[in-house]
Amino acid sequence: MRKSAGWIASAAAAVLVAAGAITYAVAADDGGTGGTVPAADSADAGFARDMAVHHQQAVEMAYIVRDRTTDEEVRRLAYDIAQTQANQRGMLLGWLDLWGLPKVSSDAPMSWMGMGGMADGEDGALMPGMATDTELEKLGTLKGKQAEVFFLQLMTDHHKGGIHMAEGCVAKCTVGVEKRLAQGMVDAQQSEIALMADMLRARGAKA
Repeated sequence: MRKSAGWIASAAAAVLVAAGAITYAVAADDGGTGGTVPAADSADAGFARDMAVHHQQAVEMAYIVRDRTTDEEVRRLAYDIAQTQANQRGMLLGWLDLWGLPKVSSDAPMSWMGMGGMADGEDGALMPGMATDTELEKLGTLKGKQAEVFFLQLMTDHHKGGIHMAEGCVAKCTVGVEKRLAQGMVDAQQSEIALMADMLRARGAKA
């Protein structure tokens, strides 16, 4: 229990550090916008809002599987995902604070990509790649190898959806530091998809 609490505390600390540090990052790089704050309906703001929600679910899934298996390889991957995405989520929310923009919008998710209305939010899945509420509940009931396989399958789909969104920001966002973060997400998550494919094969399963 203490290990679990310490792990969660570490992830929370990463968010706080990122949220505080991001002010300096943006101040040092206005992305060529001349210091102009992005509009509330811009790709920059839409990506920040949507990816923060997307990342939050990845962190939740990582927390769930960590307590459903003793496999160190899966637990290590879950820890890395939770740390990285909690950190990035803090950065995205920090930008919205810095820009004085709301963290929620009445616009449909993905509207900034021209995909408004394509994600219907059925059973809690608000955006491409997101797990449904039913799938999250199922993950919480599995143990051992079954939990590992289902987590890896869910996270593979989650990463594919995240990559699609991040590529949209690379193409449409105007703030340089945010575009670079998005490209970093694409590169890292593509690498993790390859790793998870290997992990699934080792467990006799497919993505």
